[in-house]
Amino acid sequence: MRSFFNSLFGGSATRRVVEIQPLGKTIETRPGQTILEAALAQGVAYPHNCTVGTCGSCKTRLMQGTVQASSDFGYTLSKHELEAGYILACQAAPRDALTVVEIAAPAADLRPAEVFDARIVSTEALTHDILKVVVRTDRPVMFVAGQYASFTAPGLPRSRNYSFADAPQRAGRTSLCFFIRKVSGGAFTGALFDGALAGKPLKLEAAHGAFHLRPGNAPMVCIAGGSGLAPLLSVLEDMRMRRVRRPCVLLFGARTQADLYALDSIRGIANAWGESFSFVPVLSEEPASSDWTGARGFVTDAIAQAGSAVQWPAAQAYLCGPPPMIDSGIDRLLGLGVPLDSIFYDKFTDGVPAVESLKAA
Repeated sequence: MRSFFNSLFGGSATRRVVEIQPLGKTIETRPGQTILEAALAQGVAYPHNCTVGTCGSCKTRLMQGTVQASSDFGYTLSKHELEAGYILACQAAPRDALTVVEIAAPAADLRPAEVFDARIVSTEALTHDILKVVVRTDRPVMFVAGQYASFTAPGLPRSRNYSFADAPQRAGRTSLCFFIRKVSGGAFTGALFDGALAGKPLKLEAAHGAFHLRPGNAPMVCIAGGSGLAPLLSVLEDMRMRRVRRPCVLLFGARTQADLYALDSIRGIANAWGESFSFVPVLSEEPASSDWTGARGFVTDAIAQAGSAVQWPAAQAYLCGPPPMIDSGIDRLLGLGVPLDSIFYDKFTDGVPAVESLKAA
């Protein structure tokens, strides 16, 4: 059996070395062992979360060598990322004596995740299928705007991941806000929307994720769909509080006017923004007979017009929402001239039973 797996992953007794840039670390891998497994076993702080090829946290650029993929990278990565040589370290076993990979330089303020005791203290319906959920923890949670937390509830089989919707505080927060969409057949959201989790003890693991504001003064184009508005509001509110001055266009895709929410929060950010700020809601299923005079169609169809004043090659783009929106958005942005390495995203998915921990849209 071992020889079968070794042959499957190109295994042999050959010593395999992986150089990890820009960390300047070198690790060795056993036959069939993934880059992520080897890195973590040898004490390298490699970005990751789900370890099953769905969250994209371990996205890595393959600079030299070849790897054997244990699952299709295209499930999580865009075709443009694949063409640029990106892989998922949790699903990639080196095949050559020397493999060189490159990961994003870790932000200095990303901290290791911790486990907290938590309880839901309030819920508020934002739309027919999205709740604003406020959670209180036993001690302050430190996170970077754009990151997420993983929830585990008693009696439910899987953890679920939800992005922070409020800005972090220097000393951490014990009151945390999330926007959570109801997933058809979802055990966690079913119990949440039925009120069965109110006051119940929860475990919250935080903070996770590498979605966060990158440095610089480049104009920003932010694109949100559904509950994907949460991490972008966290980023933008944090920027407002820190008086970061960058031009910004925020596009928000929803089905109808009834599915728009957090408009007061967006208005507050816009009014206090130190540079130009444009908010463009886009509705895909609004009745033609309604009084809506704003943009219609898919949110990604509105990118070019909404950002008509943006110098695209110099821009940074931040996208949060369902995978089809992300993939379409990347295509549109690249077509407008935004460099691939200036596009940052967080894919929200309903998940599948075989996967232990996914971001819920």
